[in-house]
Amino acid sequence: MAADLNTLKQDLTRRMDGAIDTLKREFNGLRTGRAHPGLLEPVKVHAYGTEMPLAQVGTIGAPESRMLTVQVWDKSMVNAVDKAIREAGLGLNPQADGMMIRIPIPMLTTDRRNELVKMAHKYAEGGKIAVRGVRRDGMEQVKGFEKKKDIGEDVAKTWETEVQKLTDQYIKRLDEALADKEKDIKQV
Repeated sequence: MAADLNTLKQDLTRRMDGAIDTLKREFNGLRTGRAHPGLLEPVKVHAYGTEMPLAQVGTIGAPESRMLTVQVWDKSMVNAVDKAIREAGLGLNPQADGMMIRIPIPMLTTDRRNELVKMAHKYAEGGKIAVRGVRRDGMEQVKGFEKKKDIGEDVAKTWETEVQKLTDQYIKRLDEALADKEKDIKQV
């Protein structure tokens, strides 16, 4: 493979974007006091002899700012969906009404907000670790090119600087996403 900085940067960028996307999905699962269908994303339902994401057994909606609904497609799954939501550790208390399950979103306590902020920090740190892992891979690729004499020592230093700049940009984006989520969680 011919050594090419743009190809390397594209690969690293794609992989670092994955870390940002994962963080955003994890943040969607953190409740901020407002109803958001992403809140129920981590819920798994025991259905038809297997464990399935909630979205595969019903339609999730947010008709009001403090209410989520799940329109279950199969009447025999209503109790399983209700149980899965209760046991998901989200602090939610669903109420079944025929094939519709209504889930009121309670106000967050200060303690719960602080717990959510800690979880957000943990998720962001996981994203940073992923980005740093991508950086490490990029640096190893540069060293490999240099070792095979595909690039010179000066070019390798330049490329390593570019990889570090890219990493710094993504770490900054992760920090900004964390600050936004923290502000969102603490907003009463």
